[in-house]
Amino acid sequence: MSQQPPAFSNQSTQQVPRWRKTPPALFPPVLGLFGLSAAWMRTPDAFGLPAAFGQILSGAMVLIYLFAAGHYVAKLAARPGVVAEDLKILPGRAGLAALTMAGMLFASALVPYSPWLAGVALALAILGHGAVLALVIRNLLTGPVEVRKVTPVFHLTFVGLIVSAIPAVQLGWHGYASAIFWLSLVAAVAIWTLSGLQFAREVPPPPLRPLLAIHLAPASLLGTVALLLGMGNLGLVFGILAIGLLAALLAGGRWITQAGFSPFWGAFTFPIAAFSSLMMILAGAGYGDVFRILGGVALIAATFFIPVSYTHL
Repeated sequence: MSQQPPAFSNQSTQQVPRWRKTPPALFPPVLGLFGLSAAWMRTPDAFGLPAAFGQILSGAMVLIYLFAAGHYVAKLAARPGVVAEDLKILPGRAGLAALTMAGMLFASALVPYSPWLAGVALALAILGHGAVLALVIRNLLTGPVEVRKVTPVFHLTFVGLIVSAIPAVQLGWHGYASAIFWLSLVAAVAIWTLSGLQFAREVPPPPLRPLLAIHLAPASLLGTVALLLGMGNLGLVFGILAIGLLAALLAGGRWITQAGFSPFWGAFTFPIAAFSSLMMILAGAGYGDVFRILGGVALIAATFFIPVSYTHL
């Protein structure tokens, strides 16, 4: 029986632990799944459906988030510099912002069971997002000119704290929620404006086009928070804006997906879930059956698409 050369036989066969390979691209679909559970929690008000399915899905997402986020935290503990490395690339910036935004929805899921734990989870998510935001700003100021190009991912970083306003309202932090709403509105309008001007000058390459779907998320989330804060007319305005943005994305669907499936398709997940939630909240608030229909159709689409996208990443 022939023996292997020492160069081969002496190599370690120890496998790298799974948590060391946790990619940031995992978290946009996790955020989408959490958004999907939040959307199903809106169905009792919009359609009179039992809350059981939404509660089961929300509970499952608490476990999935703890598992996925725990893996990344273990990776971070073993090599703290990995955050700075991940933030140097676009998928990393999107993924880490989605990680902390999902943490805010994690806090929202805990509110009915333990407001104290929910408050702690929300504070940690806010601090985590603030750290990501600070590092991204530092990279923008010190990095090459190419890094400063405006992309839809800017919404996740600079507008992502709007998600924290949802559990904040549940916890009675109305002052914080109101402040975050107006700050996020300013940031979202600035990014929409700069993105529109940039789009007029140059067309994004096919691999990056799925990221355009992220533009739908701020309109949906701002509308949701406006309604939760009692600003019904403003919530309706954002609802109409979200419908217009979704119509534009659907009209350009073939062009947007020209490059085929990639991890960037995770950008489709959480915007459609947020859109569905806003439509159902508007329907539940008595703004018309058209919002109920749109919310239901979006919810069905999200229920099929988001889990599939998660399993393919």
